[in-house]
Amino acid sequence: MAHNEYNRTRNSGGFVLIIMGALLLFLAPNIYPSEPALGVAAFAGGLIVGGIGFYTKFVRTRVK
Repeated sequence: MAHNEYNRTRNSGGFVLIIMGALLLFLAPNIYPSEPALGVAAFAGGLIVGGIGFYTKFVRTRVK
């Protein structure tokens, strides 16, 4: 097959990072509501992890 490598899915893990970022974004601030600094750090971490996942899943394959 000449086009075998072209048709193969690329498992970059971007979708998993998006899901982990969303879970961190929504669930982590509710676990420790007594410490607002931890909630802000979890919010920022969720945005960063989700942004990296979005980049690896959608943006990196488009820009060449």
